[in-house]
Amino acid sequence: MAVKQWMVSVAAALLLTTAMTEPVSAASTPYESYNYNYWEEAVPGPAAYVPSRAINGSGLDIGDFQEPGDMAAAGDGRLYVADTGNNRIVHLDEKWRVKEVIDGFENGGKRDGFNRPTGLFVDDDGFLYIADTDNARIVVLASDGSLHMLIENPASDILPADFKFHPLKVTVDKAKRIYVVARGVYEGIMQFDGNGRFIGYVGTNKVQRDYVEMLWRNFSTEAQKAQMVLFIPTEFSNMDIDAKGFVYATNIDPGSKEPVKRLNPSGEDVLKRFGYFDVSGDIRYRIAEGPSTMIDVKVLGSGMYSVLDATQGRVFTYDDEGNLLYVFGGKGNQLGTFKAPAAIEQIGNDLAVLDRGKGDIVLFEPTKFGSAVNAATALHYNGEDTKAVPLWEEVLRLNANYDIAYIGIGKSMLMEKRNKEAIEYFKLGMDRDHYSVACKRYRREVMKEHFGEFLSALLLLTAVWAVYWLARRRRTVAYGSAEQIAKEGKWR
Repeated sequence: MAVKQWMVSVAAALLLTTAMTEPVSAASTPYESYNYNYWEEAVPGPAAYVPSRAINGSGLDIGDFQEPGDMAAAGDGRLYVADTGNNRIVHLDEKWRVKEVIDGFENGGKRDGFNRPTGLFVDDDGFLYIADTDNARIVVLASDGSLHMLIENPASDILPADFKFHPLKVTVDKAKRIYVVARGVYEGIMQFDGNGRFIGYVGTNKVQRDYVEMLWRNFSTEAQKAQMVLFIPTEFSNMDIDAKGFVYATNIDPGSKEPVKRLNPSGEDVLKRFGYFDVSGDIRYRIAEGPSTMIDVKVLGSGMYSVLDATQGRVFTYDDEGNLLYVFGGKGNQLGTFKAPAAIEQIGNDLAVLDRGKGDIVLFEPTKFGSAVNAATALHYNGEDTKAVPLWEEVLRLNANYDIAYIGIGKSMLMEKRNKEAIEYFKLGMDRDHYSVACKRYRREVMKEHFGEFLSALLLLTAVWAVYWLARRRRTVAYGSAEQIAKEGKWR
């Protein structure tokens, strides 16, 4: 009977605890939410984003989207969608209502149209940049829809004579420099000035050599060599630009150790990779499915960025140091899962993912957990670690296994010289580097605090030793050496 009463009490306590716990989100997710710990194990966690709605061409009364390839969001919430298969650009207002359908423009007094547009970008001045792929040009439209500029047939001494320009993606920095990912271009991202003149390449992908295959080539026939993979760089798949003018770019090489890059104006990769593992999406995956293939990147601000994985249909978000903050999404037919994801955009605090396979756009809203992580990460990026502590504590209340929160609190305590407490948090977060720093500072602090006591004890020991040494010396002088004393029997 006593055992039964104990079991009932435990069940009641568990039920009460569950009832008192606030839900992370009112909506359920059709995908698993997780993160990787220090041991590279997938650890379940609360969802950072949940799907709220999806829209498609039929729902907008403009006919189905056909193989949509890209989208671009303006600062006021307006959204442009490249409806590639229908050769048009769909312009939605901030409430996701159709504002206009752009299927052409006036060019030299004649009506001109698009041929499989695959890339979009809208700048702060309202200029819309369109990668009109099969027309081999970049079309720039003003905010009123009029033609501002065409970029076609770029000419340069560094371009081959038979070069064919097929732009796929486009982005623009504050200085109006235009960056273009083009089909079949392995030298890097093409760069144009504000007048549309080609000025060079940025950020060439390095070749990953297979030395076993190189050795095997020496013993292969010409026919066998023709079947082997050429050692050529991979193409970029997409890009975005941050407020400082750094270009974030993804490449289409699955399994690459550097599928995401942050390129400075000199074209050097300066992406920080200080996390537990590489910035490469899933680090554990089924062999049949293969590693993550990053097809788009979106800069979220405050050093954060999200990358879209075409293999698993997931979104991976990282901070400026390369720590994986959270993962959401997946493959499937439910709301919030994708068939063939193509692009990701930020609209206010929400994230939108374009699904080429389903021909729709899914909007994701941050949960309480996701909002807390984003806010705390932003405060840390701006050097306000103390203000971030309550948010990290809220994150830990929702997910006690979130290592980054422990590290964030530990860094704040380290700045406040609370080294002993910082040691415990870095230990929980498995941050060995900062743990060592905190330990060194704590040892120095203890030594400084107890230096007076240590010096007094040392002086006391020195005095005792001096007294003992003087007493022994006097005895030796009085009776001779120890050997003489022992020999003459004078030891007393």
